Amino acid sequence: MCLGIPAQVKTISNEAAKLGIVEIAGVRREINLACVCKDAQSPTELVGCWVLVHVGFAMALIDEAEAELTLTLLNELGELQAETQGARL
Repeated sequence: MCLGIPAQVKTISNEAAKLGIVEIAGVRREINLACVCKDAQSPTELVGCWVLVHVGFAMALIDEAEAELTLTLLNELGELQAETQGARL
């Protein structure tokens, strides 16, 4: 199973290589935007957009509401996992 994490594109670090800086839960990292950047589209048009990130690549564009819902669900899953691990003997 692949898990995409929502992130917001903050800036473009290398326009020619289609690399950008995204923010995921307060952490910024460089990712490849080539999969979501259309042929004639400049990567700078993606600044402010939300993307699903998997292994350093933006795999899909998503809207802000979907990003917020996904982040909420991921946080809840993390809390549930922490609770169940604490209950193990």
